Amino acid sequence: MKAMIFAAGIGTRLQPISRHTPKALVELGGKPMLQRLVEKLVRAGATRIVINIHHHPEKMRAFIERIHFPGIEILISDESDVLLDTGGGLLKAARMLKGEEPILLHNVDVLSDIDLGAIVTSHNETGALATLAVSRRKTSRYFLWDKGKLAGWENTATGQMILCGPEPGQRLVRKAFSGVHIISPKLLELINEAGVFSINEVYLRLAKTFDIIAFEHSPKHWADIGTPEKLEQARALYDQHPDLF
Repeated sequence: MKAMIFAAGIGTRLQPISRHTPKALVELGGKPMLQRLVEKLVRAGATRIVINIHHHPEKMRAFIERIHFPGIEILISDESDVLLDTGGGLLKAARMLKGEEPILLHNVDVLSDIDLGAIVTSHNETGALATLAVSRRKTSRYFLWDKGKLAGWENTATGQMILCGPEPGQRLVRKAFSGVHIISPKLLELINEAGVFSINEVYLRLAKTFDIIAFEHSPKHWADIGTPEKLEQARALYDQHPDLF
């Protein structure tokens, strides 16, 4: 299995911490988030891991070059010149991810007990173009689901809504995206967006003609480190349940 870690973000909301430390190298439980995630991906069966970099690229490159696991390729997708967002970042790294195997995508700022093996199995069993880990937790931005298939997106703070087809009335269920997803390699060939763009744009466009499936998990042991406050919450969660992560 191939995997990509989205680790290029500037971490604006994490300031002042991110002014001097890339978000990916912020420590949690005595270990940088990036190191923790690489180890989790290796345990899940990843044999090639691509990591994109932009913010503090020298620090990121130096750290990544020190990570070694027997038989595991760890490659860098350098976005030093332009931060490409998740969709543009995936497109830039596509040549390093092509093949017959599914590709696991994971945000570096997410701590969770999501079973990566289970989401891979679910993806393979359904034959979906993409499978997104989601949960029923409170946020302002949701993917909208119709019987487990992606049907739209909504920002409840602004009222913006994007639907993938004719409005299906009350059938849509809001679920928050968890920063973990798996795609068929076929999806790489279907990206026609260019430049800086979110992978969400790709999913919402392709959901009109392909199955993009929800993998629902409990939000109980999920956290992100997007702000100093959320980082402290994630550290508290880890301290309570270190064996889960």
